[in-house]
Amino acid sequence: MKPIITLTTDWNKHDYYAGAFKGRILQAHEDARIVEITHRIRPLNIPEAAFILRNTYGHYPRGTLHILAVKSVPEKQQGHILVEKDGHYFLGTDNGVFGLMFPNAPDRVIRIEMHNAMPTFPTLGVFTDVARRFLSGKAPESMGSEQTDYYRRIPLRPTIDESVIIGRVVYIDSFHNAITNISRELFQRVAGQRKYQIFVQSNSNKINRISQSYHDAPEGELLALFNSLELLEIAMNGGNAAQILSLDTDSTVRIRFH
Repeated sequence: MKPIITLTTDWNKHDYYAGAFKGRILQAHEDARIVEITHRIRPLNIPEAAFILRNTYGHYPRGTLHILAVKSVPEKQQGHILVEKDGHYFLGTDNGVFGLMFPNAPDRVIRIEMHNAMPTFPTLGVFTDVARRFLSGKAPESMGSEQTDYYRRIPLRPTIDESVIIGRVVYIDSFHNAITNISRELFQRVAGQRKYQIFVQSNSNKINRISQSYHDAPEGELLALFNSLELLEIAMNGGNAAQILSLDTDSTVRIRFH
């Protein structure tokens, strides 16, 4: 059975890009399995793409090829790379996205050496060529040269002192819940047995406890909980927290311990 190919892009669903990409692969492999993770990454938003794929790829079988077509037209000296990590393969532009996805170094990095670049649409040139060769059983090392050097963009970490954690919103989901970079492990380690208050963007938006579900607070009330990713999430029962509070990625969430 051929490996699965996933596709994560910043393309508008009304554009022809996804259809052309899939058609070019199916020309060579009619039985290819192509799964579209999302085409709704905001244009050129590398951190958002990294967040989506980082929290998705582990649910697919090992050996899957994940194509990441976000800001895929490379700037000078960037190029395209094939990354191996945890038995999965990732194909994208060397624009920092893989540094955001993987805090630890990948198992292998291969710089793609192909001439069919299509400067304004590399996904239809380089990426489909790699995918077709991958589906044909070609070894990853046959597609370029192995290297250790790639663009390592560092994820934004919470700042911590003895009595405060300052985190940031890293993703707004479909329900306008604001997901932060504060993990449950970090919160518990700093909190100990102390009481705390959570301030969202300003001192006027205050939460005094961690909820277990979205229905733990009265309808229309702001709440905080740890979601399925074990990250602190700001939500509102029956409401759109991010929209009402004008939250976006990089908005501040501060936890003060007493």
